[in-house]
Amino acid sequence: MHVSIVGSGYVGTTVAACLADLGHEVVNVEIDEGIVETITAGESPIHEDGLAERIAEHAGTRLRATTDYGATAETDLTVFCLPTPQADDGSLDLAIVKAGAESLGDALAAKDGEHVVVVKSTVLPGTTEDVVGSILEDRSGKRVGEDLHLVMNPEFLRMGTAVSDFLEPDKVVVGASSEPGAAALRELYAPILDRPETALVETDVREAELIKYANNAFLAAKVSLVNELGNVAKEYGADAYEVLDAVGLDDRVSERFLRSGLGWGGSCFPKDVNALRAGARERGYEPALLDAVVAVNDEQPRRLVALLADHVALDGARIAVLGLSFKPGTDDIRKSRALDVIGELVDRGADVVAYDPVATANVREEYPDLDVEYADSVAGALAHADGAVIATDWPEFDDLSFADMRRRIVVDGRRIDVDEDELAVYEGLTW
Repeated sequence: MHVSIVGSGYVGTTVAACLADLGHEVVNVEIDEGIVETITAGESPIHEDGLAERIAEHAGTRLRATTDYGATAETDLTVFCLPTPQADDGSLDLAIVKAGAESLGDALAAKDGEHVVVVKSTVLPGTTEDVVGSILEDRSGKRVGEDLHLVMNPEFLRMGTAVSDFLEPDKVVVGASSEPGAAALRELYAPILDRPETALVETDVREAELIKYANNAFLAAKVSLVNELGNVAKEYGADAYEVLDAVGLDDRVSERFLRSGLGWGGSCFPKDVNALRAGARERGYEPALLDAVVAVNDEQPRRLVALLADHVALDGARIAVLGLSFKPGTDDIRKSRALDVIGELVDRGADVVAYDPVATANVREEYPDLDVEYADSVAGALAHADGAVIATDWPEFDDLSFADMRRRIVVDGRRIDVDEDELAVYEGLTW
């Protein structure tokens, strides 16, 4: 198929490269000229396992990038991958989506025949039809259900494993306003749907919009419950990991997302849970459980620093923070727990030195005024440090066995595989 992708962030770039890998002809439409130039040069604008190789292989052949929305009119199907950032009140800011819909509608006005528009951006129920659809009809002159077919196709990509998540998913959710739209998605994903492990869920548009939020809210709630149980286990001197390993053997629970620790961050869980809370309140419902999910998550960085304060007088101390990305395998720092830990340490008067294998440049760019020193290695961060915290469980942090480790004080928020006997103090957040 001839496919256009609007937006080249984490989702858009991954989707574009993977669809090209499946044999489709793909054009990425992106207003950032720097990103367009990067993709055109065969390079990846983001750090994601398996992505750079696919862009290098397909750029200039089945994959190209442009700033011209007119390219969408030359394709059969457009996938909307624009961001829906969080407003100050937790609700969704749809300004970027609306602007993209206007530009896409203007471009499609020049196209004869039908066009399929797939919304992959995470939006609350009603947005695809009432906002995106209305703008497209107004600007293109086409009618939804006639020559314009709307589909909500939520993404379930995890940073660090986005490529494999796209190519080998548990499920593909298709919420279509018409059968031609649903048929187009079945064709688009045919190689993926041929996998017996992949379930195809076909539903209405609004149900598909809500599935993404329900999915992420459930997982966020599971992590916060696990962290609450971990905090209780810590108070009793019990190892939460041993407790939850046994709980995970119950097939009603499963072993996934049972790692207690510093909590969840990234681009999806915080934004999606907050949007769902804000949306519920707009409808007159108080989401008490979701409020508690967020409250437990927000407390974990403070608990980590409080544990360190039991061993180190933080005012004036030099503290190493290992890890800046919100999870290993990615350079994404959005809502990273590490940044909350750093803020808490600075508030308590500590001098912070931080290290991350790939995310340091992003922190420097996004937080130029952050009061922190950056190290080029684990050893550099730990040198002369009075204490250290593990904020991201990068594999390279498992081996901290070098000179003078016997005097190290380490508080671990992620349960790395470290030899506790080599440290003066090793304390786990929930174990």
